[in-house]
Formats: sequence, C-alpha cells, structure tokens
Amino acid sequence: MLLFLAVLVLAGTSQAQDRKYALYGVAFYNLENLFDTIPNNPRGRDLEYTPSGEKQWSGERYWKKISNLAYVISQMSTERLPMGPAVIGVSEIENRSVLADLVNDPSIRDRGYKIVHHDSPDPRGVDVGLLYNPKQFKFRNVTNHTLKVERNPNLRTRDQMCVTGLLGGEPVAVIVNHWPSRLGGQEQSSYLREAAAALSKHIADSVWSVNPATAVIIMGDLNDDPMDKSCAKVLGASPKPEGVGPHGFYNPWWRKLEKEGIGTLAYKGSWNLFDQIIISGNMLGGDAASGLEYAGCRVLNFDFLRGDEGNRQGYPLRTYAAGVWLNGYSDHYPTMILLKREIKEGKR
Repeated sequence: MLLFLAVLVLAGTSQAQDRKYALYGVAFYNLENLFDTIPNNPRGRDLEYTPSGEKQWSGERYWKKISNLAYVISQMSTERLPMGPAVIGVSEIENRSVLADLVNDPSIRDRGYKIVHHDSPDPRGVDVGLLYNPKQFKFRNVTNHTLKVERNPNLRTRDQMCVTGLLGGEPVAVIVNHWPSRLGGQEQSSYLREAAAALSKHIADSVWSVNPATAVIIMGDLNDDPMDKSCAKVLGASPKPEGVGPHGFYNPWWRKLEKEGIGTLAYKGSWNLFDQIIISGNMLGGDAASGLEYAGCRVLNFDFLRGDEGNRQGYPLRTYAAGVWLNGYSDHYPTMILLKREIKEGKR
C-alpha cells in the first residue's frame, strides 16, 4: 500500500516539481450483516442474529466482529494517510448504534469518525451509512432517496444516501448505495439495478443543478460489475477517462476486473467487483471544475482478510460459512480511491 501511495504522489508532482498536493482517501466497505444482538425488527427478520437464533449471535461474537472490522479500517492508514480515509461508505448495517460501536473501538477511536445514518425500508432492516473524519470532511447536508420501480411496486430495498460537504475545502457529494440483489438470477433482476442506476444519476443531476462544480462520487455494493448494463449503459460510467465530460462518469474498476482479474467477492471460483467507487468527470484533471483530482484506486485485499482453508481458500474471510462461525471480517473486500488537491499559497 505504501508503494501504491508513493507512486501516486510522484505521478502528481511529475509535471511541476514545485507543486504540492494534499491526499485524501475515499473508501467503501460492505460490513456483511453487522447486526446487534437485540431483536428489534418488527417482522422478526433479524432473529437469526440473536443469541438464541440460528447464528447464535452472542455478545462475544458481536464484539469480535466490531473489533475485526475496526482493525480493517485501521489498516487503511499509511504514511501519507496517517488518519486513514476521510470518508468511508458502508452497507449491511442494522442501525446507527452498530456504527457507534464501530467508531468507538480502540483501534480507530482517535480518528474521531462521525456518523451519517438513515433507516431504510429494506425488509431485513439493513441500511447504508457514512463515516467521515471532520478534520478532513465538513458535513453540510444529507438527503435519502427511495427506489421506486413501476413494474415492481412492492419493492422495498435500501435507500440511496446523498451526503454533501467539503472535502479538503472542495464541494463534494457522496451517494452511498446498496443496489438490489441478483436474487432470481442476474438477467431477471437486472431491471432493478438499472432503475437504481437511473436514480443515482438523477441524484447527481440534482446536485449539479445547484452547483455544477461539485465533485460527485457514486459508491456502494452495486450487485453488478462495471461492464454490466446498470453501470456501463444507464449510469454511463466509462472504462477510460479520456472523453468523459465534467458531468459524465469514469469507472476505474472496470480495468481491475477485466484486465487484472481482481475482484471484491468470489463465488464458485469466479470473481466479481460489485464494490465500486465511481467518480464524475470533473475530477479527471485538465479543465476540470473541481479542485479534487483522481489519483488512483485499489481493492484492499489485505493478506489477513483472505481465507486459507477449504474451498474458499483465497476468498474474503467472512463471518460465517455453511453455518459455521469463522470469526472473520466480511464476504467483501473494501475498496478505496485516492483524490489529490493542489496546495496553493494561502490555502491548506
């Protein structure tokens, strides 16, 4: 990771040796069923994550899960990012209290992460959320958007959360997602994720109608790969930065999966890259209106996150497999992008 950052910093200063840049990390992590141990879902959809439930989800297991996830976040820090990512989007969380427990874990407590959370209509009671470091990101506002699909009027899924603020003093909007699953088959359910992509695009357009210079980041567990219709066609996220307009989208993860074979989750020997962070074209340098500039991306597939036994060897080390508690982390790897901002005289 240090080499990864060093290369980026050198790349950012190669054009003019007297330029200096501030570096910011923006991450996403599916926390895989981060439930507390209290049965509080009106329809009992969380009963398996209780001490007497199917998962035997005890206080001890819950706190080990919190500690494990906090450790992952602590490892996102480097010499150039000593306090880790400025912003971390998360999914598969039951409520605000589990995030409060997470940010108060001793391994990351000193970072002072603040929480943005909203209860979604998802039947299982899982939501998306955002953690941010107030020393780097100044929160301004949050809006939550419910996905409605005409051909599936009974759909209840995670809302899309749009958080606006200043990252390094520059206006930014982060849209956190957990799009509908592939339940019933990828092709049969694609229309749901296409609708979700259309909603994300609509939210971005609404942001730009207020301030066209805002940098827009669409992140989340999209349950689709970069080349699938929802991302490539509906959202229009290009695999190449060339030719992307200020209010278009660039998807740096396309190459990671297609060219490098790197994913964030695996199933029966095949990798997918559902956990994406897609950026607007005004962060691609040149005549970009945003003061933030894209500097690179990485799937954070740390060695300690990989399973080393059985038929899931090399896969993300999850919390349970075949009903057996593994004391793992998540069935997804986290992802992170780096953004740089030129430090000009009189501006920090």
